[in-house]
Amino acid sequence: MSQDHKFVALLPMKAHSARVKSKNFREFAGKPLFRWILDTLLSVEAVEKVIINTDARQILSDHGLNDGDADGRVMIRDRKPEICGDLVSMNLVLADDIANVMSRSYLMTHTTNPLLSANAIRGAMAKYDEETGAGRADSLFAVNKIQTRFYRADMSPVNHDPDNLIRTQDLEPWYEENSNLYIFNRPSFARTAARIGAKPAMYETPPLESIDIDNADQWALAEAVALHTMKAEV
Repeated sequence: MSQDHKFVALLPMKAHSARVKSKNFREFAGKPLFRWILDTLLSVEAVEKVIINTDARQILSDHGLNDGDADGRVMIRDRKPEICGDLVSMNLVLADDIANVMSRSYLMTHTTNPLLSANAIRGAMAKYDEETGAGRADSLFAVNKIQTRFYRADMSPVNHDPDNLIRTQDLEPWYEENSNLYIFNRPSFARTAARIGAKPAMYETPPLESIDIDNADQWALAEAVALHTMKAEV
């Protein structure tokens, strides 16, 4: 097993993409999509190593990324054949990394979250440390806070009374798991065999940073936000 670390980032990456062809390596606002979150992770001082579990080592090399880059902070692990494929649970991929790379805690994110900022990641880490240190949580996951009116398919209201319209900002907030990031440790993963433990905390990520690219429309939206943000920073 590898050296013990405080925070290791897990960034799984596969060659095939079902809904947006080759999206992990496709150019997004000037550089390959995977580079956005990778560069962000490497800018966070507390992330001691970034583990890329992949079946696309050669594709990464063709795009200028190799094992040991970033002064040894990047580790590329070849994905085992038995955990390759679109229908394989991500938790099996994570379990393989956890079994082979020791760390006090693991932060997992995706290439499809290119807008997530270093400040959001640092904030999530700080909350995780606070909540686990106080014994209130064993893991953390990112969420979107939503305050709007929901209906079921039969038009019955879910979280509001149509005969008593109150302001949406006064509705009970609901929280959507947004897949932007997860933080957990070995004991929490062992209890649930999943990235969300038995007693998780939630962390709100900023709305414009929380776009998760699953389809072409989300790609277009995320790239528009990225280009706008880059222009505003000039």
